[in-house]
Amino acid sequence: IALGSILIFTILILPIYEHGSRQLRLVDGGGPCAGRVEIRDQGSWGTICDYRWDLKDARVVCRQLGCGKALQATVSSSFGAGSGPIWLDNLWCTGKESHVWRCSSRGWGKHYCDHSQDAGVICSGFVRLAGGDGPCSGRVEVHSGEAWTPVSDGNFTLPTAQVICAELGCGKAVSVLGQVPFRESDGQVWAEEFRCEGEEPKLWWCPRVPCPGGTCHHSGAVQVACSVYTDIRLMKNGTSSCEGQVEMNISGRWRAFCASHWSLANANVVCRQLGCGVAISTPNGAEGSDQLWKARFHCSGTESFLWKCPVTALGVPDCSHGNTASVICSGNQTQVLSQCNDSVSEPAGFATSEESAPYCSDSRQLRLVDGGGPCAGRVEILAQGSWGTICDDGWDLDDARVVCRQLGCGEALNATGSAHFGAGSGPIWLDDLNCAGNESQVWRCPSRGWGQHDCRHKEDAGVICSEFLALRMVSEDQQCAGWLEVFYNGTWGSVCRSPMDDVTVSIICSQLGCGDSGTLSSSVALREGSRPRWVDLIQCRKTDTSLWQCPSDPWKYSSCSSKEEAYISCAGRRPKSCPTAAPCTDREKLRLRGGDSECSGRVEVWHSGSWGTVCDDSWSLAEAEVVCQQLGCGQALEALRAATFGPGNGSIWLDEVRCGGRESSLWDCAAEPWGQSNCKHEEDAGVRCSGTRTTSNPLPGVFSLPGVLCLILGALLFLVLVILVTQLLRWRAERRDLSSHEDALAEAVYEELDDFVTRKEGLLGSPDQRTDVPAENYDDAEEVLVPGAPPASQRSEEKVFPEENGARSPQKGSSLNFSREVADLGEGEESPWLLQGKKGDPGYDDVELSALGTPLVTFP
Repeated sequence: IALGSILIFTILILPIYEHGSRQLRLVDGGGPCAGRVEIRDQGSWGTICDYRWDLKDARVVCRQLGCGKALQATVSSSFGAGSGPIWLDNLWCTGKESHVWRCSSRGWGKHYCDHSQDAGVICSGFVRLAGGDGPCSGRVEVHSGEAWTPVSDGNFTLPTAQVICAELGCGKAVSVLGQVPFRESDGQVWAEEFRCEGEEPKLWWCPRVPCPGGTCHHSGAVQVACSVYTDIRLMKNGTSSCEGQVEMNISGRWRAFCASHWSLANANVVCRQLGCGVAISTPNGAEGSDQLWKARFHCSGTESFLWKCPVTALGVPDCSHGNTASVICSGNQTQVLSQCNDSVSEPAGFATSEESAPYCSDSRQLRLVDGGGPCAGRVEILAQGSWGTICDDGWDLDDARVVCRQLGCGEALNATGSAHFGAGSGPIWLDDLNCAGNESQVWRCPSRGWGQHDCRHKEDAGVICSEFLALRMVSEDQQCAGWLEVFYNGTWGSVCRSPMDDVTVSIICSQLGCGDSGTLSSSVALREGSRPRWVDLIQCRKTDTSLWQCPSDPWKYSSCSSKEEAYISCAGRRPKSCPTAAPCTDREKLRLRGGDSECSGRVEVWHSGSWGTVCDDSWSLAEAEVVCQQLGCGQALEALRAATFGPGNGSIWLDEVRCGGRESSLWDCAAEPWGQSNCKHEEDAGVRCSGTRTTSNPLPGVFSLPGVLCLILGALLFLVLVILVTQLLRWRAERRDLSSHEDALAEAVYEELDDFVTRKEGLLGSPDQRTDVPAENYDDAEEVLVPGAPPASQRSEEKVFPEENGARSPQKGSSLNFSREVADLGEGEESPWLLQGKKGDPGYDDVELSALGTPLVTFP
């Protein structure tokens, strides 16, 4: 009884013990749903041997962890070798077990392998953020085990968003948006509501309730944005208010900002975000400490949250003066501020401290656009609700210096004119600017007057500041593989490879449009030549969407040795060549993808060795017509926008394309500079053409209406010529046949004439004989018939006209029909030669034979 009780107790309690004490995790895979499989038991984390490890085993692991579907079962320590005990070996799961340690095995803790054979898995994950700028923002989707399904915005809470961001390693949730259009046409959503409290380790563990009736109320999918930058506050005397030191919660820790590069535009965003009106000034705070956050924000001043501003952390130096950034806000958004005086500019000698400067109520803001970053581009000012430009009359480095300093972009490298970064739009706010170079704001410089100018947008001014950054790969024969270089302070220099991890390499490849993964190569030969080696110790986070946001050491001309320069090969590497064969034609550099035929789809163009898309800004039937004609696809039926054929990938090569509709190539149309756009792939342009693609380019001019008429007339003339030549050859052949027939006939005529004369003489000499009885040897004389002669019953007396000078008579019965009609003689017809003999002279003295090959007589 006691033994039975123990057995029953063991059976009932063992599953509870296993579930409660043993733990499962995936490590070194870059997330909670991929990595080396590890089990915690008896206070130690151990591994599983990969002998007989397959997808069924991985399926149990992924389900147990709430990580969706098993995508891959890895072996041979693909995620690195573990340590500690090896708990399981020779595992054999059916795929339906609730825990991996419930599968059949060699026995707990029994094995015949080492850590070089540790098993791993890659799961789909239970939750993801899709369609955003990276893995840390986008539409919330969960995996059903078969497919990804969006979550509705009905009853979705901020604590649930916080759990998702924490699970994905993306920091804190900074925004939750609803009413995002669904990806699927049927609008299918997850049939449960999540009721997270915010402290759960993963969304899988949050309480869930079915939607009433199995259908969740919603107005769209929910979208979440996570960030390492979350809450912000202004601290003065230990309390939060609308004035004080700027502090931000960064990865769960409050950090003060460095005053260097902190601008009034940044301060204005902070004041608005806190409901404190607008920024009045940015005085320097007290001495800072080593805990100052050094990242630089580049706000235009109109953003709703500070973390929506562009930010650069790469190469940012230590806070040189140790000062913390502070802000004084107006305190109340309804407070009346001093109005801006738009009629005149400040005099040249005007000087004031930024701390005491009143801030205008119309909140003028400054930005640089179409330059590829926040620190280069066309200068634009926001005033009276409109973005406008500055005319380049008198524009020089002193003016550009004020702009770069005001934006926190370092020193001015170049002051560009003549709309170098493209023509802007809207008003032209300033002209004949004459800055001294030390003004705090560009609109404080002397000028013609606010809004007064005699320019057009083709004269828009621009700047390039020292903090402008650009990225490229350098290789002789490869695209998306090569030495990594960054443009800083006006010069290209290399990047140091230590300690770049997979996240950093992935962000670099994605930023260059070369796929979402890559490898760091160490076996390439050293580079020749000298160049700056700008930056070292780059450590990107999952929340970073570009290399510029990744923290690193400060900029230095020689940050590492030449042996440590980074060479990266991205997943999208390919040879530098044309898309088909060299040399490329414009037609070969254009294609349609994602459509239901070869003449419909998303427009993609080949540039700089890769395929990219076209933004739908200004996209119309005129541009679509050029695309369809260039591809030989007939006329344009539709110019489609908003990624109708699905979003593309890679670069967005063209934006603001403006065609007249008659250009022979999309390359002939006006557009923004290649690779410069403010679009996402959700704005990819597409076309639908009328025809099917031809195999060769139509020849211009030939298939127009005059060209078609010329082809028809030419064909007719050729046909007439063929007929004439055929008739000529036939006439010559018939002449040859006729000649042979006439030779034979002439001999027969001479022979019969001789015989006829002989008979005539015999009749004259013997009057007893009847003249109408033919001679004994002349029974076939009546068979001879002249061509064209009428029947005997219709004949009348006809006169014979001998031919003159050997020419044929032009009357009927010409020699062309002679040979054919001789063959059709009737046996009962009387010979015309005999008739002539009866009516003519008995001696036939007037009979004149024609030349050889010519008929003797013709009948009309």
